[in-house]
Amino acid sequence: IVNVWYSVNGERLGTYNGHTGAVWCVDADWDTRHVLTGSADNSCRLWDCETGKQLALVKTSSAVRTCGFDFGGNIIMFSTDKQMGYQCFVSFFDLRDPAQIENNEPYMKIPCSDSKITSAVWGPLGEFIIAGHESGELNQFSAKSGEQLSNIKEHTKQINDIQTSRDMTMFITASKDNTAKLFDCTSLEHLKTFRTERPVNSAALSPIFDHVVLGGGQEAMDVTTTSTRIGKFEARHVPSLTWSAPDSPGLLFFHLAFEEEFGRVKGHFGPINSVAFHPDGKSYSSGGEDGYVRIHYFDPQYFEFEFEA
Repeated sequence: IVNVWYSVNGERLGTYNGHTGAVWCVDADWDTRHVLTGSADNSCRLWDCETGKQLALVKTSSAVRTCGFDFGGNIIMFSTDKQMGYQCFVSFFDLRDPAQIENNEPYMKIPCSDSKITSAVWGPLGEFIIAGHESGELNQFSAKSGEQLSNIKEHTKQINDIQTSRDMTMFITASKDNTAKLFDCTSLEHLKTFRTERPVNSAALSPIFDHVVLGGGQEAMDVTTTSTRIGKFEARHVPSLTWSAPDSPGLLFFHLAFEEEFGRVKGHFGPINSVAFHPDGKSYSSGGEDGYVRIHYFDPQYFEFEFEA
């Protein structure tokens, strides 16, 4: 069930009822009129954000892993998993043509036979999408022709998350190889690397400072097959914070330019699956395996320190 909440006071506005499987992805268009969701129930759905009414249903052959609106909110893209004998596809629908939705026929469909897409975002002005793969590869696909524009492999393991900067000139990736990496959106040039002790499930860029927040943790399935030292599940001390890894994986803050960790915030019990900054840069949220979404507000000293620096 997809929920919408007021971030100011934590009050729930409502739910979007319809999916019958795990929801893997959610996106809202630029003016927050429509919401797009993709699910393991083999469907991608379009909703009216304010009323919760389902506006469109696109059925797929396998689970929908990623989805997103383009720059203007007129074109949607989503990717499906490689499973049950079906290969991975990226599909594009133009919402201005109702026939595409009614006939379940996208105007373009790109096959990805080598490695399934695990995360994807639109590039600047909706000219292309950037896709991260299970193999650690990054691709650029043209939204007009479907042509593969670029292909690089900087990660050694699966890419779990991709998020763009506010001006969409850069994007950051989170990977199972214990790193997050910064890239140029247009050229896919690798700019920075942020190293951690655990798999990184999500990474976000501050809209106002040169700061990066990372969230992650080792999956429960992997913990039982590795020693505590390999899993980095020993308690450790960092300046002004005592952080016990088993019960609070914590959020890691890095400086964007210097690639240095400067802070950790604990709270979640279990791995962190997603992180995001508020558009005004004054708060951030994190979603964890413990079933909680936590909204964190920065202290006034945070802003004073940064401006002084």
